[in-house]
Amino acid sequence: MGKLWYGGTIYTLENEESRVEAIFTEGNRIVQIGEKKQLEEMFNDRITEWVDLKGGTMFPGFVDSHIHLIGHGETLIRLDLSKMKSKEEVLAAVKENVRHSQKGEWIIGEGWNENLWVRSEIIHRKEIDEISPENPVLLKRICRHAMVVNTKALELAGVSEKTVCPPGGVIEKDGMTGLTGLLKDTAQDLINTAVPSVSEEYLQKALKAAIKDLYRLGITGAHTEDLNYYGGFHRTYKTFKKVIEEEGYKFRSHLLAHHEVVDDMVNEGASFLTGNEWVEFGAMKIFADGALGGRTALLSHPYHDAPDTNGVAIFNQEELNALVAKARTYNLPVAVHAIGDLAFQYVLNAVEAHPLVGSGRDRLIHAQIVRQDLIDRAKKLPVIIDIQPVFLASDFPWVMNRIGSENMDYCYAWKTLLHAGLSCAGGSDAPIEMPNPLFGIHAAVTRTNRNDPKGIIYGKEQALSVYEAVCLFTKGSAYAACHEHNRGMIKEGYLADFTVLEQNIYNIPHSEIPEVPVMMTVIGEEIVFEKE
Repeated sequence: MGKLWYGGTIYTLENEESRVEAIFTEGNRIVQIGEKKQLEEMFNDRITEWVDLKGGTMFPGFVDSHIHLIGHGETLIRLDLSKMKSKEEVLAAVKENVRHSQKGEWIIGEGWNENLWVRSEIIHRKEIDEISPENPVLLKRICRHAMVVNTKALELAGVSEKTVCPPGGVIEKDGMTGLTGLLKDTAQDLINTAVPSVSEEYLQKALKAAIKDLYRLGITGAHTEDLNYYGGFHRTYKTFKKVIEEEGYKFRSHLLAHHEVVDDMVNEGASFLTGNEWVEFGAMKIFADGALGGRTALLSHPYHDAPDTNGVAIFNQEELNALVAKARTYNLPVAVHAIGDLAFQYVLNAVEAHPLVGSGRDRLIHAQIVRQDLIDRAKKLPVIIDIQPVFLASDFPWVMNRIGSENMDYCYAWKTLLHAGLSCAGGSDAPIEMPNPLFGIHAAVTRTNRNDPKGIIYGKEQALSVYEAVCLFTKGSAYAACHEHNRGMIKEGYLADFTVLEQNIYNIPHSEIPEVPVMMTVIGEEIVFEKE
């Protein structure tokens, strides 16, 4: 017994203008699309429910191609610093949190971003010491490639001025006070190992919070990287199985496996795309560099505003090659974080040295800074470019001074990537950014910050059409996970996953896209969210 969906504008995404009047679904699949009257005649005895879209606009279900699901859930249940406008506001929030915490309890905050502050200055450990001398404090920067901690946290982690910084990391010091409390990239692991493991109940709470929030945003699935954290592979994988499969929080989760736990994944008997329609395994995840915010993204030239550095290579070329080679022994594609152009180059070198054999597609995540020679090389490989358009809204205009105007031609160059024939998928990197896909679509189409009253456009020639931007979060995400034959379009035999918006974003001013409400989120034919 099935459902008939009708009464709105339904875009199939087979091409830009392809629309249908109605859809008949049954058993979580699309059985037939066409005219409402025709479908009623064909399936009259099998239609048990008529779903009126009430003038809304239906797309294939939006899927975030790069997110940290549990991490996003943590921002919903932890101290959220992402919207704070000054260092003083952050410190006041920490002080209040300490007041309600037990002595010695860890205080963890998420999402500070000095680029939003009136004065762009980093918090020093001694400033945190003044408000929290006995509670260890860990405050993660928005990019999650940097954190600032207080003295108590450093002591518990055994970090001192004599501590040897791990390769690919930075322990910041100054001449007057020694350790500043700021740690970047792999140096963060020195602190993370000292943080007590969270409970299974905490993990389940965070994952449920994330999924329910994504329902509200019209998101039906995500490619997520969580398995190397929260006490290791088995605890985290168990959380996904329990919440999504056992407790019925329907959500299509495609799990990337960090290289440090890929052995655990294989020992579990898993391989690429094994699992089921709710929880499945994807590529092996690797970090090649850091982030632009902390100047740890690896560039082929010095930073314009800090000429003494060109970023941080998490692995040298030989080490990166070895990691890709390891993935190939398990017949796995790789998914590599590469923001800077030199990191992108290192990844291409490794992938060319160890080509993918078997199913899957390698993916390069972020690709914010590239070059024409790198694009030409990538075109010859079975790779996906996994982009986060919403980064533009957060990174401009400060990124221009960081990179240098003379180096901006191939930065955030999404139109160039698509025109080169490269397949692109769209994500948010939440909790780094807000996971609302309409924010990403707006940034891709307008090349502006949705909160900028001046509406300054950055790189207009790289703007995408609304259709191209929507495809990033539908067809693009499906292709990245090798599901282009059953997801990403509204087509017979495909999964009945839909996102229904209150307005047609093709026909409204682009500036209004971020404000369009989600009317309905449908996963496997079931309405999991409906606007009141």
